[in-house]
Amino acid sequence: MNSLLFLGNLGTTEIIIIALLVLLLFGAKKIPELMKGIGKGVKNFKEGVKGIEDDIKIDDTASNGTAK
Repeated sequence: MNSLLFLGNLGTTEIIIIALLVLLLFGAKKIPELMKGIGKGVKNFKEGVKGIEDDIKIDDTASNGTAK
């Protein structure tokens, strides 16, 4: 398996080149801060999606209860 699903057709070499470019652009000290920010963003996105799913379930059960 030479490519990751979310990266499409990028191979190992391309991923390494991208990682090196990020390292050169931001420096070793900034990368942990960037990853922390990305992690928080992903966590907030997942919480938002879960909240919407919960709202849909609540609306669905409420409409099923009044329809009977």
